[in-house]
Amino acid sequence: MTTEKKKILIIGGTGYLGQHLLHRFSSDTEHGFSVGFTYHSTPPEKLLEALPRSVVSFLVDLRSGEGFESVAEGFGQPDVVINCAALSVPRACEADPAAAMAINVPTALLNWLSSFQEKNTFVIQLSTDQVYEGAKSFYKEEDGTLPVNVYGKSKVEAEKLISSRCSNFAILRSSIIFGPQTLSPIPKSLPVQWMDGVLSKGTKADFFHDEFRCPIYVKDLVAVILTLTTRWVSEGKEMQLILNVAGPDRVSRVQMAEAVAHNLIANTKTRVSTTIRSLYHIATRKNPKQIPISVSGVH
Repeated sequence: MTTEKKKILIIGGTGYLGQHLLHRFSSDTEHGFSVGFTYHSTPPEKLLEALPRSVVSFLVDLRSGEGFESVAEGFGQPDVVINCAALSVPRACEADPAAAMAINVPTALLNWLSSFQEKNTFVIQLSTDQVYEGAKSFYKEEDGTLPVNVYGKSKVEAEKLISSRCSNFAILRSSIIFGPQTLSPIPKSLPVQWMDGVLSKGTKADFFHDEFRCPIYVKDLVAVILTLTTRWVSEGKEMQLILNVAGPDRVSRVQMAEAVAHNLIANTKTRVSTTIRSLYHIATRKNPKQIPISVSGVH
């Protein structure tokens, strides 16, 4: 007797976190998931070649929902949806608030899920620590949200939508995600890789020393998502969670750059001549100043 594989659908599978999730879930032999993912433009060939042939991909427009019917026909109703697709660059969100809301608030996704007869899909939604105001350190999940930029506001609206429409969900308020480059490089500038590139060239660089975050290693975040998924699959109990997910250290942008510089020196044995200058947080800058977050953990 064979057990039907649980279907995991990763929304935004060609992004940074999405690619790491695809690699981990498609290589998981213990649970043997059936894995699919969505993309917004042409999926990178390197990524497709690296994945098992059993992994299926679908072109989906998150604004209109066009393409979700193809997912239903070619993949079926997913047991778990991991939504890590987003317009996540704050400057881009400020420049086009309508696009930020249309992409980051998953109305079309939830409308599609509600079309299935059984309403039991577990939704894991990636949110952000930028839902907090940034006026203090170590925010807890029960602290109120008061975002200062469009990106944070769009994520708060996404959280409200999922909390009101999904019977089973986990909302993960993530800090800055860092780690190794993906197999298929993404167009978005990654913080650590950008810092490494600047420092390697010896370019003068400015970083805010009074803007604090708790960066999380991408594979740690993937492990949290895998734990939540396997718990849901094995237990099937009602789950409604809002979790802060972050690393253990509260660091400024300057401290992040210094850590990258020290690592670069240690690995390459070369001198880093870059001048790392400290800047104060500019009042007009649309980012919260202090958003270290406390992590309660997944037990």
